[in-house]
Amino acid sequence: MIIASDTSILSGLLLIDRLKILGDISNEVIIPKVVLDELLVLKDFGYELATIQQTAWLKIAEPKNKVLEEKFRLVLDKGESAAIVLAQELKPDYLAIDERKGREVAESLGIPVISLVGILIVAKKRNIIDKVQPIMDELMEKAGFRISKKLYALVLSECGE
Repeated sequence: MIIASDTSILSGLLLIDRLKILGDISNEVIIPKVVLDELLVLKDFGYELATIQQTAWLKIAEPKNKVLEEKFRLVLDKGESAAIVLAQELKPDYLAIDERKGREVAESLGIPVISLVGILIVAKKRNIIDKVQPIMDELMEKAGFRISKKLYALVLSECGE
């Protein structure tokens, strides 16, 4: 499975030291350089980023359609805009993105999207992780990840927890 990603998915997993989950479900994760730049800012807050710099499955690619990228920047941030254009150009299996506006733009272009919670569900179903609940809890507590009670319950139900 090939995944293009914006910043939020990677930063969430980095903040709880579980980036490996993404690499375990995808043999290749492609990000634009602006997403890498946004991730590297975490170093200023004391986070260890050696994991991301030593990850063989993480690839950097630049979107070619700068006009479309700038158009998306009217409503989205830099990372989301670049990741969506990159996904449109490279046609990965999924674009990993959580922000509602970004998901809507990607879906309007026919790009299949997956959320961080979706990644956790895939990881659970592939027996990469034993339980989703402690990881969701950790994301909420340590990474400021927001998830509604309804979605939280739905995910646990779907994963048999």
